[in-house]
Amino acid sequence: MTSLTEKKCQVCESGAVPALSQQAAEKLLQSVSADWKINDDKITRIVEFKGFYKTMAFVNAVAWVANSEGHHPDLEVSFNKCTVNFTTHAVNGLTENDFICAAKVDALLG
Repeated sequence: MTSLTEKKCQVCESGAVPALSQQAAEKLLQSVSADWKINDDKITRIVEFKGFYKTMAFVNAVAWVANSEGHHPDLEVSFNKCTVNFTTHAVNGLTENDFICAAKVDALLG
């Protein structure tokens, strides 16, 4: 079975991909860090750092991954913390794309 980090996000505009069921989302959640939580129609992870520079380095790395995948998170950034939220706006819910990107964010963090 291909790991999520080896997959590429699929185009999901105009309903090309349906939203995952709650059961399917919870199954995929087991494939990423336990720090990710399902929160309504998104998955969320809060990452803390020692200082602003490390936080911003992480934000820039997430931006690079997101742009490479064509699937962009909502980020909340402060001095030593970043909250990462993935959802698929086109389907008003979660798709495999959200978990692919979450796995790639996990890989950034080691």
